[in-house]
Amino acid sequence: MLGEHVLVTTPADAQDKGPVLNLQLNDFMRRLSHHVKLIVPAYQELQTLRLQLVQEEKTRLHLEQFQAKPLSSFVRNRLIDEVYLPMVGDNLAKQIGAAGAQRRTDSMGMLLLISPPGYGKTTLMEYLGDRLGMIFVRINCPVLGHNVTSLDPAQASSSAARMELEKLNLGLAMGNNVMLYLDDIQHTHPEFLQKFIALADGTRRIEGVWRGASQSYDLRGKRFAIVMAGNPYTESGEMFKIPDMLANRADIYNLGDVLSGKEDAFALSYIENALVSHPALHLLSTRDPQDTYQLIRMAQGEPIPASDLKHVYSQQEITEICALLQRLFKVRDALLKVNQAYIASASQDDHFRTEPAFKLQGSYRNMSKLTPKISALMHDDELDLLLRDHYRGEAQTLTVGAEENLLKLAHLLGQPQPEEQARWQDLLHEFGRLRKQGGADADGATKVANLLADISQQIAALGQKARSDVHINMPDQEVLQTTLKRLAESYEQTLLPIISAMNHKMRLDHSIWDNVREMSTSLHDLEKHLIPVRYAEKKKKEKDARPAEDKP
Repeated sequence: MLGEHVLVTTPADAQDKGPVLNLQLNDFMRRLSHHVKLIVPAYQELQTLRLQLVQEEKTRLHLEQFQAKPLSSFVRNRLIDEVYLPMVGDNLAKQIGAAGAQRRTDSMGMLLLISPPGYGKTTLMEYLGDRLGMIFVRINCPVLGHNVTSLDPAQASSSAARMELEKLNLGLAMGNNVMLYLDDIQHTHPEFLQKFIALADGTRRIEGVWRGASQSYDLRGKRFAIVMAGNPYTESGEMFKIPDMLANRADIYNLGDVLSGKEDAFALSYIENALVSHPALHLLSTRDPQDTYQLIRMAQGEPIPASDLKHVYSQQEITEICALLQRLFKVRDALLKVNQAYIASASQDDHFRTEPAFKLQGSYRNMSKLTPKISALMHDDELDLLLRDHYRGEAQTLTVGAEENLLKLAHLLGQPQPEEQARWQDLLHEFGRLRKQGGADADGATKVANLLADISQQIAALGQKARSDVHINMPDQEVLQTTLKRLAESYEQTLLPIISAMNHKMRLDHSIWDNVREMSTSLHDLEKHLIPVRYAEKKKKEKDARPAEDKP
């Protein structure tokens, strides 16, 4: 400052005094007045305009939505720690690189999470985005719909879809430290998903549009991750189509299905996630997790002393918590059956169904809805009624098939009423009849053709059943030969002389005489045929009777 300020000078005669500030009061007052009247207001207007522009851009871009905000009720349970985090972590390490000297420079890949609704796909990724400190760009794919096939906001069919595409392009433009999350991709067109194929491989490039101009985003070497999530178990299954080239580049994990060897952790996650929903169990989620696991083991019948718990609980609290957990176990087991039935039914082709499609779900969301309604004094019958009432309300939201879904639920719970069993059998019979005819919407010709085909199959099945093995127990050949020999002798010595004598006394019909002679010949032929058969059986018996050491 001393060397650059115009009013600071160093006099020639100054020896040790240093620079001197030359100040004239009139000039100073003039410059001060100019600064106060012109410079300060202009600066204030600049700051106001700057703040206004920043606020307008924040409003237009909705920047607050790019901050990951995990739910306060999020529970980092054992399933997440032991199963999901290692799986997702391996994929993110390929996309954004691992910490340390072993960081990969060839970033690539994509993460695809699938499950029925209510299993926490979005919650899990928001939690990871918050922990990693990444900008979380969530694209709501149902807003895009099946009509959007381009990343250009100008081609969007609605203003909401245009905003989603602008958000997507903004995330691509930011590039670094971004997690791009496409939610519910089953509602998008496969051609739209094809745009992300190059982004998922080693090139890490994608073509987009930003502020009306085409842009080629190169994300190689940047801290960028792409995640997609969807529900493949739709009612028709026709709309969930992922391009093969995109699926080959992705790591696919199903959060709603049980992984091999992780059945206990998956079942336990229902209980852990439901703790925050019950007033009496909510405090367990804020305490040491080991207390939760110890209390769960106590509720399962293991003799664990209360002194092993980290927190001090009264005996009344322990009794109430164990009673609640025991009832939660029964509800959890019922929901697991519903979940397995839902996935099995949704994965089955309609042409091979033997019963109506089952569309009721048993997810974490259902568990959270049921948990606040459970008390420590409820009996099994009351729990059964609670489940029925809950799913009766859920069934009302189904477009079709509410009755058959509730009847199937009664059989899954294991306590169907006699009238429910009878009605279920009637529905199965009617369902099979309609399926054989080609469905309720089939035309007359299709129904007749299907019925004829079914009749043909039934006849073929009867033909297979008629082919039974016939076993004939032959008597001893020696006894049979002796009997036939005596019969032949009696015939020749008794019946034949009588017929011969009568032939001389009366004229018999020529056919009768021929039949008698033919019968005699047949008896002799049969006797001759039995001789070699008897000889062969005799040889076989002698061979079987020899000692084992004599056999070759």
